[in-house]
Amino acid sequence: MTNKTILILGTLISAFTLSACKKVVFVPSETSGSGIASHDNGFDANYDVVFDDSKVHRIDFVLSADEWSDMQADLADKTSGGGGPGGTFSSENPDYFPCDVHFNDLEWKNVGIRYKGNSSLRARSGKLPLRLDFDQFEDDYPEILNQRFYGFKELSMSSNYNDASLMREKSADDLFRDFGVPAVHTAFYEVYIDNGNGNGPEYYGVYTMCEVIFDTYLKSEFGSKSGNCYKPENDGAQFDQSGFNLEDFALKTNEEIGDKSDIQQMFDYLHASTRTSDVTKWKNDLESVFDVDGFLKYLAVNNTIQNWDTYGRMSHNYYLYNDPADNLIKWIVWDNNEAFEEGKMGGAVSFGMSEIGIDWPLINYIIADAGYLATYKAYIKSFIETSFETSRMSVIYSNQETLLNASANAERSGYSYVNGQFSSAVSTLKSHNVTRVAAAQDFID
Repeated sequence: MTNKTILILGTLISAFTLSACKKVVFVPSETSGSGIASHDNGFDANYDVVFDDSKVHRIDFVLSADEWSDMQADLADKTSGGGGPGGTFSSENPDYFPCDVHFNDLEWKNVGIRYKGNSSLRARSGKLPLRLDFDQFEDDYPEILNQRFYGFKELSMSSNYNDASLMREKSADDLFRDFGVPAVHTAFYEVYIDNGNGNGPEYYGVYTMCEVIFDTYLKSEFGSKSGNCYKPENDGAQFDQSGFNLEDFALKTNEEIGDKSDIQQMFDYLHASTRTSDVTKWKNDLESVFDVDGFLKYLAVNNTIQNWDTYGRMSHNYYLYNDPADNLIKWIVWDNNEAFEEGKMGGAVSFGMSEIGIDWPLINYIIADAGYLATYKAYIKSFIETSFETSRMSVIYSNQETLLNASANAERSGYSYVNGQFSSAVSTLKSHNVTRVAAAQDFID
């Protein structure tokens, strides 16, 4: 038998062995591109697999009884007012714990899993949002060095908090993306957790898998992740003069360099005296550092769909990215699970935004300019005639209802926000679309 024959036979045997195994464990390779595409760091992110939105995926998390117990204890330590769900979440993120992940008949070992969120994490429910980091524990387990999930290092899993339709997070992100506003890819996942209690995998309901901004998204959207990416939080995130500080702009890229002069420049131009003395210069200066046109497009979508839990009402739930392609800071939307309703905390911002005071200057100052206001109205008109057009949205909602129906109605009591209201919640979304398109047309006219 020749060496060539032996090589061919070996390849065939390996292929047969892989296809015959129900759960296959691959060990990532240290050498970029020389391992397995589902597990290794040397491959591009596979959006067609991870974010295939033509179906509801299934993903399983397996933890030992001890790790599960420690994960719950850590959550209680990070909250107050009752310990765990229902309490007040601290500024410190929950810890990661190792779990095994099963998906597509494959297994990923010692993946980092933790709880995430704010209001959704305080919900009195067993269905809580999750964050995954596939090489979080590579120092403890060298065999998973640079482990990836089809090219993704980190993934975020929204619990579809307070959403009986299960569609709000995904529908909002899809609408933003379709209209050209930067937003992450999403897909529906049934989550099963084996917590080591002897009952095996238990159904935790439908989650929305979301791409992580500073992992794969920046390269996918902008072609590069070399620019400064910020996650603004707290008072500084309002860009108001009284509360502005650079500490509230957490760098998610280029952390070691720590140069935030681009944000400072944006703030300085926004509040420059030329806003009232020389409007042309003020606009030119601001547009030289901030993508104002993109922000107006974002406002058109955000105000039409009524997304209240973001800038204008809350000082969080957006990212900023200094795009190296044009050196402009771009607005990226994030966390849209409470879109498509009037909302809380004063309610969704109106089309005219007249209620927005000077403590939200990115809206207040920009929309006060007649030219910017005209562009904003033009984007609203375009949005309701294309991406948010009623017949289009009716088909999308109906298709997603069919897709999710079995998974939604299978959710367990205590691990669901559906509570028998799935179909009526979808009908509410359809009615909301009709109402908002009419309101938008009235505003434009």
